[in-house]
Amino acid sequence: MTTDTLSLTERALFSRAARRIIPVMILLYTISFLDRVNVGFAALTMNHALGFTPEIFGWGVGIFFVGYFLFEVPSNIVIEKLGARLWICRIMLTWGLISGAMAFVSSPMSFYVLRFLLGAAEAGFAPGMILYLTYWFPAEQRARLYGTYFVAIPLASIIGAPLSSWLLTFDGHLGLQGWQWLFLIEAAPALLAGIAILWLLPDGPTKAKWLSPDEKQVIADCLHRDRAHTHIDPQHALWPALRDPRVLLMCLIYFTIVIGLYGISFWLPQMVNQQGFSKIETGWIVAAVYLVAAVAMPLWGRSSDRARERIWHTAIPCLMGAAGFIGGAWFSSAPLIIASLGLAAIGTYVSIVPFWALPSVFLSGTAAAGGIALINSIGNLGGFAGPYLVGWVKSMTQSYTSGILALAASLVLAALLTLAMRALLARTALRARLTES
Repeated sequence: MTTDTLSLTERALFSRAARRIIPVMILLYTISFLDRVNVGFAALTMNHALGFTPEIFGWGVGIFFVGYFLFEVPSNIVIEKLGARLWICRIMLTWGLISGAMAFVSSPMSFYVLRFLLGAAEAGFAPGMILYLTYWFPAEQRARLYGTYFVAIPLASIIGAPLSSWLLTFDGHLGLQGWQWLFLIEAAPALLAGIAILWLLPDGPTKAKWLSPDEKQVIADCLHRDRAHTHIDPQHALWPALRDPRVLLMCLIYFTIVIGLYGISFWLPQMVNQQGFSKIETGWIVAAVYLVAAVAMPLWGRSSDRARERIWHTAIPCLMGAAGFIGGAWFSSAPLIIASLGLAAIGTYVSIVPFWALPSVFLSGTAAAGGIALINSIGNLGGFAGPYLVGWVKSMTQSYTSGILALAASLVLAALLTLAMRALLARTALRARLTES
């Protein structure tokens, strides 16, 4: 679908829809990501209080993604069958309760169990939101909207970093330590939003009370036309899509990106704190890094939409992130280390915006639900590999250097695999055109 296929009236309608649902989605994903990564700030005092080594912490934060992996595809298929509103409500209420229970961790085993259960509870949320956008918007607008939606990832750290560092000072209130208050207070938004979602998020355009019947038909016609203009043989059935080489390659690309994304997300507070900054200063420095990422992500999405290009828009920030990690390992000056790690975080976060515009090019219907969930679930196993690798290396060497270089290598591999995806898509498109002729 080219950028001139929508009329001004259609563009205005999609803009109105975006203003109604994207802010809600940003709020939900911000809460989700905050509950997922706030353990990185809790570690500043929790690890010492409970006697957790870097390896125990790395294993605990990573095992979240094992639970996530096991339940991701079934959960996303339920969204397709049951509807987004009820299932997202269930997901948020469950993870809110488990996230709050993290305040009562007392041993490595209880840490591992609750992190695993938190991953299982959150399974289906992130890919469900990606799938949900395909119900509303044509392909030509999705990278821009993904860029806006994924602002929630750095936004969670912009809000959560200073908030979490402040909550760590609550030691002694009602007999609880600061890291316990962090988990209890930051779990509350998930519970409140989980209930509010029943009124805020319609299952799709046909269920939106603020759209007239004519407007609902316009959206349906646009989406139908969008699918008809797709030149890359789309998959509609679930099982063929799950073994499609394009889906499997997307899984591998996302796996290598996520190694870097969570490798930096969970460890950045401790890396910054190690440079001699206080907990409050650490919170504001981390927030500043993610503020830059929050500005860059929607701008990069707009660039991808204008150019109608996804491959280089994914590969280039991956290489930029790799360069940042190398700088973080190479430099010895605290300001240069923090600037380099900031570049690594920004590059890694920006890369996911155009990446998630790719699956809907060749997947639709139930195949999109299962395929996107498979990509997200297998890819998010990188969230186990990255944090655990950094923690293991830190325990063995008392330094982050080798772990950071491994994160850099993963992003270089992500860039190379993305370029391989370009060749695979081109070959599939050529085969489809030859079949049609």
